[in-house]
Amino acid sequence: MEWKQMPVGPVQANAGLLWNEKNEALLIDPGAEGGRIKRKIEKLELKPIAILLTHAHFDHIGAVDLMRETYKIPVYIHQYEEKWLSDASLNGSKLFPVVENVEGKPADHLIDREGEMTIGSFTFEVLETPGHSPGSVSFYFKEAAIVFSGDALFAGSIGRTDLPGGNQKQLLDSIHNRLLELPEQTIVASGHGPVTTIEQEMVGNPFLNGFSL
Repeated sequence: MEWKQMPVGPVQANAGLLWNEKNEALLIDPGAEGGRIKRKIEKLELKPIAILLTHAHFDHIGAVDLMRETYKIPVYIHQYEEKWLSDASLNGSKLFPVVENVEGKPADHLIDREGEMTIGSFTFEVLETPGHSPGSVSFYFKEAAIVFSGDALFAGSIGRTDLPGGNQKQLLDSIHNRLLELPEQTIVASGHGPVTTIEQEMVGNPFLNGFSL
């Protein structure tokens, strides 16, 4: 299993691709620059089969409809953010004058629980990691030893909690009880910035130091 991230859009959110030996691919958080993402998919000769969304803030969903229509694939999002894809006030695009309002189509499938999920030949674990937003989830691929954490956990930082539905205590609980329970060598592919590992964040993340266990 292979993977790649590419920063897209005005706030450089990471769009993710993860694919198998058959070149079937999952597209994670296509936030903007759909044409550029499409060119990368074509260059790698991938066949996308689904779009996974860690959450529905505008910088992670801006190219969803283009990717869905181009490849005729379904979109998955947590049920708590079911309405966010089509509501610029909820997804935050209305709050930022530097971006156009993002108002897309509803998701095809709603995630209503954490645990194992299978899409095509991919089997992975959905971890509910709210706090940055109510329906934030992380996708853990054990075989590839990687978790796509969205905006829950970053290299040396954590997600902001000052947007609607944000809750810092809930976010810290999510990180501690879900993400930090993963094997220490697990790669953390965050929604912004460079990759890190669970071990690096356990040891050196100043936002997690001193969090009561």
